Amino acid sequence: MRITTIGATATAVAVLASPITSTPAPTPATVPAVPAASVVSKPAKAASVHGEARISYIESIHDDIRFTIHAEQTPFTRPMPPTAPEGLSTDARGTLKFSHSRGEVTGWAEATVDCLVTSGRTATLTAVVTKSNVEEPGARLGISVQQGGKGEPDRLGFSWGVVNVDPENVDENGQLVRPQAGSCMAPAPFTTVIKGGYKVIHAEITKSPTQPEPTPHHS
Repeated sequence: MRITTIGATATAVAVLASPITSTPAPTPATVPAVPAASVVSKPAKAASVHGEARISYIESIHDDIRFTIHAEQTPFTRPMPPTAPEGLSTDARGTLKFSHSRGEVTGWAEATVDCLVTSGRTATLTAVVTKSNVEEPGARLGISVQQGGKGEPDRLGFSWGVVNVDPENVDENGQLVRPQAGSCMAPAPFTTVIKGGYKVIHAEITKSPTQPEPTPHHS
């Protein structure tokens, strides 16, 4: 995959208490019993990020660059035998779409989310390209989102252009080749949202399932 700077050329457009009272406590006899069937446990909250926005990118300040993200964490749904047969706690599903327009030329891509991790108002995700006119199908793209707070704008980062460069990785013509982004790997959100925005819901990652105990062998 040859590295492209987002918006570098028209043909290479590439584009997260109540107060205490003195009322005596009820005795055990006065506390009504709650039937077990009426106790409903709430489902665990899932980490997610949703939204659509246009960003301002310093290298292509006048271009129209947009990202649409719908991603939800689905722990242990992508088995990776033999090292992670249950999958990972950061497994995710969803879609990523981006477009980058300069004049009459538009670069675009659609990708399937495979990983998501959150921290506060920040999310990092990766998605594998399914269709595009500027990216190779199968390429993994890394995206970071920061939901703004206290009047600050949302922000977004992406794993191409000014980041993810390996000086030793060049093709036969000496051109830099962009390394593949690992799952959930993305830079800090270095661009600013100027229209639209994102909603990040944070959830702690889930502990990996306990590995089964080995079956003892009898001699």
